[in-house]
Amino acid sequence: MYRHSLKIEETLVKAFIYFSVVCVVFALFSILWHILSHGVGLITWEFISSYPREMGRAGGILPSIVGTACLVALAVAVAGPIGILTATYLAEYAGKSRIMVAVRFSIDTLAGVPSIVFGLFGFAFLVIFCGFRWSILSGGLTLAFMILPVIVRTSEEAIKSVPYEYRECSLALGATKWQTVARVVLPAAAPGIVTGIILSIGRSVGETAAIMLTAGSSLGLPTSIMDPVRSLSLHLYILVSEGVSFEMGYATASVLIILIFLVNLLTNMTVRYMITKRMGAGAH
Repeated sequence: MYRHSLKIEETLVKAFIYFSVVCVVFALFSILWHILSHGVGLITWEFISSYPREMGRAGGILPSIVGTACLVALAVAVAGPIGILTATYLAEYAGKSRIMVAVRFSIDTLAGVPSIVFGLFGFAFLVIFCGFRWSILSGGLTLAFMILPVIVRTSEEAIKSVPYEYRECSLALGATKWQTVARVVLPAAAPGIVTGIILSIGRSVGETAAIMLTAGSSLGLPTSIMDPVRSLSLHLYILVSEGVSFEMGYATASVLIILIFLVNLLTNMTVRYMITKRMGAGAH
């Protein structure tokens, strides 16, 4: 009787798990199908490579694509090195004192702060106080503040996942602490670190509130980091929320989804290549 009840319990749990997976997959593909079926047919080379006309009702999205690339590149260039170095210190050098516990708690808290709060901070500090105006610099730095906690936490966990034996072998061969970290630990943790950076890129690409308050909404191509820009997500928001053109909104959303898919695909390929290369080097 007891074994029979256990089998019933296991069957119910499996059924619930399968049902949850089906619900998630169904929701995902429903959203993708709805957007792509309305937008992919409108994507042409002219749409990708031309300027918007009539406030976005016609033309293309080239300035928004360039603006998004500039904002994300600046954010990753600033937050990437700082986040990786911070994670290295927390994982390899910092102890378990109360100060370090408070620092980790602060990083976790910062990761959960709403994006509009970052936008208000960027607007008050970067746009007004620092005098950067609505620009790529203000928007990129605000995005860097947003994605920094993600990079720190994912990089720290990736570094901690490296077997301690790697460190012992390196130190036993006469390497210094920094040489061990730089030439043994960080290369071994590189796939996890890259994954964290790509996750932060995905958050940056889809950000709207912070960009709207710091980067402006220019429909022209930027010529410097002090020029305002309009990102793809902000362009999509304006097209739909102001009723400018739902057709162009669907097309812009489709381009955004395709770009995120390509970034994730490139990331998976890069991580697999790095893992394969490291395993091959280890075999030799």
